[in-house]
Amino acid sequence: MSENHRFGLDTFGDMTVDAHGIPESAGAVLRHVVEEAVLADQLGLDHFNVGEHHRDDFAISSPETVLAGIATRTSRIILGSGVTVLSSADPVRIYQGFATVDGLSRGRAEITAGRGSFTESFPLFGYELHNYGRLFEEKLELLVELLEEKAITWSGDLRAPLHNQEVYPKTERGRIPLRVGVGGSPESVVRAARLGIPMALAIIGGDPARFAPYAALYKESLTKYGKSELPISIHSPGHIADSDEQAIEEQWPHYQTSFGRIGRERGWGVIDKGHFIAEVRQGSLYVGSPETVARKIAYAMRAVGATRFDLKYATGPMPHEKLLRSIELYATKVVPMVRELLATSLTAPVL
Repeated sequence: MSENHRFGLDTFGDMTVDAHGIPESAGAVLRHVVEEAVLADQLGLDHFNVGEHHRDDFAISSPETVLAGIATRTSRIILGSGVTVLSSADPVRIYQGFATVDGLSRGRAEITAGRGSFTESFPLFGYELHNYGRLFEEKLELLVELLEEKAITWSGDLRAPLHNQEVYPKTERGRIPLRVGVGGSPESVVRAARLGIPMALAIIGGDPARFAPYAALYKESLTKYGKSELPISIHSPGHIADSDEQAIEEQWPHYQTSFGRIGRERGWGVIDKGHFIAEVRQGSLYVGSPETVARKIAYAMRAVGATRFDLKYATGPMPHEKLLRSIELYATKVVPMVRELLATSLTAPVL
């Protein structure tokens, strides 16, 4: 059973500080991300995904460019986005960018399309925020057709039509895998099922079991639309160190920096350390020793019937060296433990 499960890493390229607490440049962060991906590849992880943001607290604005660089330094790991903000991008250019990554990586590209959790890209690329939902739905349907890699005739309301148009380059394997990122909207779940796209659940807070109804809705909708069974994956943040205490103390100040800023922007209440620790112990922050994190991951995957887990290993300006250590522990200790736990009758986390 457990050999069918897959494990990966996600990063948004959070702007980091060095070992002395000095802020690093975006260029340095991008080079660190490449090195982190190389380590993940060497340690045998299945996936490495990079997100897209257009803010000064993240270095990655062009996932396919970063993945192209990683492609030339790795040999086996699948390289994906997490996510591509499809609402404010052109699906033809998305296809072309990932087809290029697919060629450079010898068939290891993957797209995860989503709406994204920030809106800076809309004014940046000339899109109206009030078209948020319509843009995503229309562009997702176009991307699905583009991935067939055939001459395409398509029309919509918010983009110029295509008439018997070939799009290049074609991939050697004939198709790039696609997932859709879902943050908890039933409409998004049903859309993914209707289009026959694997679903990636972004679970960033609370008990992951609360997403079980979405997984059930997805499976019911697949049956309703006559689709075959498709995999469900989970994306959640975390940090791993040799002990629970060490992991908490390493992650907290950087989590506070990142979510403190986001909270101020969005009018949330103050995020204190008590809230952080409660989320670590009872929610969807996978922060702790390898044993603690492995048990939480196994519980989450069982709770929603997921066959894949992607750990967002970078949150806030944590130094590169600590990120490398977290990746090492995840690959060499956590993942083997999770595989063992999933082969047993474990039904609840032991924290």
